[in-house]
Amino acid sequence: MVAPRNTAFAEESAEVEVLYANLEKLKRLTKKIQGSLVRLETGGNVVKHAIGPIYSNTQSLQITNNNIDRVIEAIERLRQPLDAKNREEGVIRAGPQPNNLPQYLAAMRGVNDALMDLTSTNLKSNQKAISEFTSLLGIGNSKLQDLLRLKLGEHVSPIEPLHYLTKDLPFPTIPEDRIAEIAPICAAINSAAVHVPHRGEGGSPALKIYADVRGPYITTSAQNLAIASLNTLKRRVDDESPYKQGTNGIGTYSDALENFIYAEWEAIKRIFTGDHRGLALQMTCRSAIAEYSKTIRELNDYIRSNLLTDCFLAFEIIDIVTAKSYDIELKTGELKSLFLEALRPVRETAKYSLAELLEETKRRAQLISMLPPNGAPTPLVDKVMRSLIELTGYQKPLASILTSLGDGNWRSTSASSMNTPLDVNPDSDVLFSHFILDVIETLLIALEARARQLHRTKAVQGVFLSNVFCLVDRAIRSSPELARFLGSPDSVSRIDTFRKRATSTYLDAWKETSHYLLDVQYTSHTRGGSRPQSGGAVDSSAIVKSLSSRDKDAIKDKFKAFNASFDDLVARHKSFYMEREVRSVLAREVQAVLEPLYARFYDRYHELDKGRGKYTKYDKGSLSAQLASLQ
Repeated sequence: MVAPRNTAFAEESAEVEVLYANLEKLKRLTKKIQGSLVRLETGGNVVKHAIGPIYSNTQSLQITNNNIDRVIEAIERLRQPLDAKNREEGVIRAGPQPNNLPQYLAAMRGVNDALMDLTSTNLKSNQKAISEFTSLLGIGNSKLQDLLRLKLGEHVSPIEPLHYLTKDLPFPTIPEDRIAEIAPICAAINSAAVHVPHRGEGGSPALKIYADVRGPYITTSAQNLAIASLNTLKRRVDDESPYKQGTNGIGTYSDALENFIYAEWEAIKRIFTGDHRGLALQMTCRSAIAEYSKTIRELNDYIRSNLLTDCFLAFEIIDIVTAKSYDIELKTGELKSLFLEALRPVRETAKYSLAELLEETKRRAQLISMLPPNGAPTPLVDKVMRSLIELTGYQKPLASILTSLGDGNWRSTSASSMNTPLDVNPDSDVLFSHFILDVIETLLIALEARARQLHRTKAVQGVFLSNVFCLVDRAIRSSPELARFLGSPDSVSRIDTFRKRATSTYLDAWKETSHYLLDVQYTSHTRGGSRPQSGGAVDSSAIVKSLSSRDKDAIKDKFKAFNASFDDLVARHKSFYMEREVRSVLAREVQAVLEPLYARFYDRYHELDKGRGKYTKYDKGSLSAQLASLQ
């Protein structure tokens, strides 16, 4: 049994010995490989040190070769400008001809490109050539500028704007075929301007030339409209009626200027590029807008001198110019600031016109030196009310002005009032209503004061003030817009206060007459007589019989005085000028006061006269008829 185990063990030992033998061979092989790698690395370093200088020399040779190529190219570029000068000089000095403009422009481009190449090398040896090229470019540029003036000048004959406006025709501009010639000329001038000394706004004399030629064309063409706008004012010198919207020529003038600008913009967009477009439009239109601004200032001077009737023109100008400025900016991106600057004086006038309107109303009332002796109203009332009616046609600009001022701040133009905190969400209709009411109250208060100073009697004062109120009330009722703004209970109450005061003033004149109808009724507690009956039929005979002779004489004197005073007031009443409504109202008021007093007095004492008419001139019926005749 032992022998098999030893045999298996012997086999395993043999296999182990074989593995050890193979491992020893692997170690020896690894050492050989490591030795080979060391030798290879050593050999590589030897090769590297040997080849390195050769590679470095090769790189230097390549750089040198590239530098030589660049020098050759630079020499070629330096020769090209010199060749261009010889080639293009004759063409440029000869000037552009009708049939060689493309060739001339090409020559200018060639010289310009050559000059750019010379200046880019920054070599001192090129300074003489640069100077010669600059001089040649300047000569060509000058000739192109002359040509530009000539071609632009062919289309600047003034036109009549009204012809195009009335027929709704587009305003004329530079023809397309001419623009096709002008555009490259301007481009050449712009390019040359980089190198050639010049004087010109916007970096190019082409812009100045364009503006110098086209600007006067617009200004001259629109000149008649400026004159017409001012002549409209001259025709209004003796006209006391309020300005009517659209009757001044400033609207037509503005329409024409807008169309001129649009026509010019269409040409400029095809001729210039980039920022030069905006500059060209500004420079071209500046003189025309300056004339437009001057016209607006003269209109503003007239408005300030005739504020009561012509402040509406200021509102109209604001509407027109503001709209034009935004429309033009929307289409061109330019000129808005110039228009708004032209509008500035009128805007200032409009800002303070409301306070001035109040002050002017007061001043005109205070300057009245004489009032009609018959109580007729002053023409100032109609003027103010017509102005207020006209004012309702400008609700949009007025809403903006009133809102900016704040409620009531229109009563003063002082800085302190303008700094009053404003309602953050004001109702413009309410503000407009308050302003109109302030104007009416200012007028009525001022005329009340003048009536007290100029009319001696309460009767004529009352008639005058009643007539004034009647005209105010009639104007309000005749204008739906005015009635709408003054229809609130507060407005009605404030205005009606003046009617009541006017009526009360007139009735004061009848107080003396009515006082004659007042008598002392004696009771048992005073003179021992019986107390008069408070109701029922009055026994005149009994009353008269109970009077003493002295009391009877006093009653007779009262009748006589009443008759004289009544007849005088009736005659004066009929002699006064009264509006139809005023005559009716005042007659009824007098009748309401006087008739019951007289009826009572007559019922008590008519037996003194015993029907002879010596003292009682009027019975109740005849007095009533006389009072009714006052209407």
